[in-house]
Amino acid sequence: MAAKMHLAQFLVHGPTYHSLAMWRHPKTAAAGYDWSRPALYQHIARVCERGLFDMVFFADLNYISDTYRHSLEPALRYAAQAPEHDPIPLLSYMAAATRHIGVASTFSVSQHHPFYAARLWATLDHLTEGRAGWNVVTSINHNQDANFGVDRPPTDVRYDRAHEFIEVCRKLWSSWEPDAVVMDREAAVFADAAKVHRIEHAGPFFRSRGPLNVVRSPQDGPAILQAGTSPKGVDFAAKYADAIFAIQPRPEDAKRYFDGIKGRMAELGRAPGECRILFGAQPILGASEAEARERQDEHNSLVPLEGGMAILSAHADYDLSKIDLDAPMADRTEPELQRLKTRFRKPSGESMSLREVAQRHGQSVGLPQFVGTVKSVADQMEAFLETAGGDGFMLSPIHSPGAIEEFVDLVVPELQRRGLMRTRYEGRTLRDLLRQEG
Repeated sequence: MAAKMHLAQFLVHGPTYHSLAMWRHPKTAAAGYDWSRPALYQHIARVCERGLFDMVFFADLNYISDTYRHSLEPALRYAAQAPEHDPIPLLSYMAAATRHIGVASTFSVSQHHPFYAARLWATLDHLTEGRAGWNVVTSINHNQDANFGVDRPPTDVRYDRAHEFIEVCRKLWSSWEPDAVVMDREAAVFADAAKVHRIEHAGPFFRSRGPLNVVRSPQDGPAILQAGTSPKGVDFAAKYADAIFAIQPRPEDAKRYFDGIKGRMAELGRAPGECRILFGAQPILGASEAEARERQDEHNSLVPLEGGMAILSAHADYDLSKIDLDAPMADRTEPELQRLKTRFRKPSGESMSLREVAQRHGQSVGLPQFVGTVKSVADQMEAFLETAGGDGFMLSPIHSPGAIEEFVDLVVPELQRRGLMRTRYEGRTLRDLLRQEG
């Protein structure tokens, strides 16, 4: 029997996710969508738990990009991942409305100290009863560094710092032994001080004495998520991550990524099941193939080219107005563009023009669109993983919350019928769900 797919739902605490059309989509408007209200996210979490997803996952950015044309106007006009409210407060709110599904968010290590992050995430792990997940990032855009008044270090330095950041967090999460809390009321002993330890960390980037002032959490800290694509990022993900979110539009590129991560994990002595690789996908469903294509065309036509240029420039941290719109992108040599290079080719392998890349980036940020009936979308998902490897998908909707509901109510039963998805939750924590095989 084929391995079970792991599914996660991609979210943003803002009006758009991967699709710049989402906030404009007629079905989003008809749903009375109010992205700023927490009840929406509780509803989405309950829907995804009904679909037996591993987790709901928030991206997060701490800036509004002015990379394109050195202006804030395009990002604000087209809601190119702006605005974004802080998703962290939503995690415990969503966990309170659910029992099993994981709740995860991005949180950058670039502008914080490990002690604060360790305390925050241990607390969230307690509040969610072991269902917290932390997507560790080093930030992708100079605007974030400018907001915090710091200079942007080179990629290698950022990841060297991130390695030490996580090691300090791990020491702090372990500074309370599992049985340190005694709660002996008669003897007036709350905690056994011999089982709470200073960490006395002194490294090239951080110093921390410890111990953490949060007791040992259900997962000994949250599940760790990552999305690294640079060599340093891949190494970081292979060493620490319980799950990786990867954007690879072509299954051939996805296979190279998958094999590279799993190979590096083996070199580090980690078993393959200790880290799940979830490839991004944007499902578009219709009662017939023709209807699905109509829905795809409707959605894609709602994305302005300039909005796509704005979000692509932000993600590359490079002003793409410098490049002719009809220039082929696959062989560009600018260092800033190399991280996104697998998004510059058509499924056939042919180079796309900047115009084509920007349009697609505004539609899905490079996620492949799986378009068709329930059965054909399930076929496409199955075929992608058969070619690429991978453990499942991070799903991104074209309208909200209806597209999420459609997938859960229609595609999930089809995947279960094929034996490709779990039919019940097993385990208590998010890490348990990610490692569940059947």
